[in-house]
Amino acid sequence: MEKEQARIRAEELRKILTYHSHKYYVEDNPEIEDDEYDRLQRELVQIETEYPSLITPDSPTQRVGGSAEGMFEPVVHTVPLESLQDAFSTEEVEAFDARIRERFPDASYSVEPKIDGLSVALEYENGIFVRGSTRGDGQVGEDVTANLKTINSIPLRLKENIPFIEVRGEVFMPRKVFAALVEKQEENGEKSFKNPRNAAAGSLRQKDPKITASRKLDIFVFNIQRGGDESITGHKQSIDYLKKLGFKTIPSCKKCSSAAEVFDELRRIQNQRRELSFDIDGAVIKTDSFAYRAEIGSTAKFPRWAIAFKYPPEEKETEITDIEVTVGRTGVLTPTAVFRPVLVAGSTISRATLHNQDFIDEKDIRIGDTAVIRKAGDVIPEIVRIVSHKDNSPKFTLPSVCPSCGAKVLREEGEAAVRCVNPECPAQLLRNLIHFCSRDAMDIEGLGDSILEKLVDAKMIDKISDIYTLNEDDFMTLDGFKEKSSQNLVNAIEKSKENDLSRLVYALGIRHIGQKAGKILADRFGTIDAIMNSSYEDLVEVEGFGDIMAKSVVDFFSLEQSVREIEALKKFGLNMKSLTERKDDRFAGLTFVLTGTLPTYSRTEASEIIEGFGGKTASSVSKKTAYVLAGEEAGSKLTKAQALGIEIIDENRFKEMIS
Repeated sequence: MEKEQARIRAEELRKILTYHSHKYYVEDNPEIEDDEYDRLQRELVQIETEYPSLITPDSPTQRVGGSAEGMFEPVVHTVPLESLQDAFSTEEVEAFDARIRERFPDASYSVEPKIDGLSVALEYENGIFVRGSTRGDGQVGEDVTANLKTINSIPLRLKENIPFIEVRGEVFMPRKVFAALVEKQEENGEKSFKNPRNAAAGSLRQKDPKITASRKLDIFVFNIQRGGDESITGHKQSIDYLKKLGFKTIPSCKKCSSAAEVFDELRRIQNQRRELSFDIDGAVIKTDSFAYRAEIGSTAKFPRWAIAFKYPPEEKETEITDIEVTVGRTGVLTPTAVFRPVLVAGSTISRATLHNQDFIDEKDIRIGDTAVIRKAGDVIPEIVRIVSHKDNSPKFTLPSVCPSCGAKVLREEGEAAVRCVNPECPAQLLRNLIHFCSRDAMDIEGLGDSILEKLVDAKMIDKISDIYTLNEDDFMTLDGFKEKSSQNLVNAIEKSKENDLSRLVYALGIRHIGQKAGKILADRFGTIDAIMNSSYEDLVEVEGFGDIMAKSVVDFFSLEQSVREIEALKKFGLNMKSLTERKDDRFAGLTFVLTGTLPTYSRTEASEIIEGFGGKTASSVSKKTAYVLAGEEAGSKLTKAQALGIEIIDENRFKEMIS
């Protein structure tokens, strides 16, 4: 390549890599796979090696990693969290070994799996976990202590009260957890994570630690950054020491005295890769001796004493024979590619989700295509790219009507999912019934998930209003039901007819309309007919409503199936009016936040009382919060309120205020 051609290509590569680096490190939203990014990076390195004068200060090859995002407090790493130079061939590993042995002929190595996750530093003072931070750009990371504390495998107290130690580890998401999370995201029509590493990064950097806790992250610790036992002289010895302190350490760390032993261990890890419960993208080879490491040193970007050997992902070509569209329990239409069975990463696969229309359009996926298939995180089958189209094959478009019920489907602005919102849709029936009967909705005590499932299986219910046709004899036909239990359920169904309109509005399962929005609609319009007849302009002017919520209400009641269900519920005698009586306006303009468990009131009851006096409730504490009503085991909301100087009241004080 001539120099001018090289200059143009290098400039193009820098733009591409900078863009994808930002998507990966800052947004936690990568658009390309690691191996594709690595290929582009290596191409740029090759050009800059051949023409050093083309190297620019802003080149991705001149930096260690991405910048800290700034959503959390910055943490300056006293000892940098260096990245590793990648090797993709045995020749590169042999060259690494030759460089080390040129200076230290007796050098030995530690070889361990390279966990595909998010690198973090953990700091302990007197054996207590005091701070945890992300790697960031290696020099500056982010304080994510609260989120790291939700990971059960991170010890909050070490087994020894050593004065200070800082360790490095890799936070990851186990494959089964990843698969379950993606399935849930697909079902809800949300954008799913691309791989376990992306999922771990996105989960750890949540503002709400509860979300992080729900993601069931794990960690392997693999390095001492600072402190600890200064008599330790090598890496393998340090891993044993960390294990002794109570850390969950890297699952295997083998000390090798020769390059031949290193290659044996690399092969062993690669062969074992499919059986692991977590994702790896290679193996790390480290000079074991700390003294040798100190003399070998580092470049501006990488330590010279270590290298990461990357395993290539297994990919296979196959033919897409069909694209099936199914309707999930939340009404989301999910397209799935059906292809000729192919063996990938240890198992035969024949199907892969296509997520949504945007994904199909981006890759231009059609029936009859020859496609490259692999497993994301060695777990979930995915189409990587299309090799060729069949002659005259048409572009694939999701249907405009629901495959299950024939109702018109909707795609909300800003969402990737196409969704059926028909309340009578058979594919969504069980989920809609469970929601309708739930405690915060119509609160039909005793009519739980398993009973509803039996009723659906027995063809006794095929829409929500059918609940009010059930009698004692119907329940007596189900296993385990006797006269008393059947009568109790009939009584609970009858009692639900008296509920406030706000409960019914929430129970209908209108997209984006939760309990609070249901209450706002009921109080503002007074009757179900007034809500149904309200226009988009009427709704968008309601305080607490926005464009999406207003459009969702209009879309729902524009369906003839929705109108038909409301009419049926009216005939069965359900209350269709708001029962809220405004006592006075003593809380007008005041916002309350509830946290913890109150002695006598439920949160719902306390919220209804506040709203009855003209006040509002919010889910999070801010400067606009007037009071925080706190019960037992109040959490971070209480801490934030104290920091902001917001008045905190208990239930006794609350009772005084409403007496």
